[in-house]
Amino acid sequence: MSKADPAVRRQIEALIAVEIAAYPVGDRAGRMTVEAFKANLREPRPVTVNFSGGITQKCWSVTRGDGCYRVIYLPSAGYFSLCVESDFGPLDIGVHGDAIGCYASV
Repeated sequence: MSKADPAVRRQIEALIAVEIAAYPVGDRAGRMTVEAFKANLREPRPVTVNFSGGITQKCWSVTRGDGCYRVIYLPSAGYFSLCVESDFGPLDIGVHGDAIGCYASV
């Protein structure tokens, strides 16, 4: 997996576009959540994620880190994860699901 893998990048971008289009923005909170999420999106790029038990996996970072958290796509599972930043790189904290839901959970 590399940054040059356009098929995976397009797949991730398509999943996120569907989420953004379907997210309920009928109230102020929904609009603010989507706008904040969109402002933190980045072009998906490969990253090694740490999991409990010393396991690592190649995943894709989809949001900029805010110093504490970032959203990652796990291709082997087909969903997104909220990761905490650590001295050893992103660490999966068990918050999984759609990208906006993971992002909004903090």
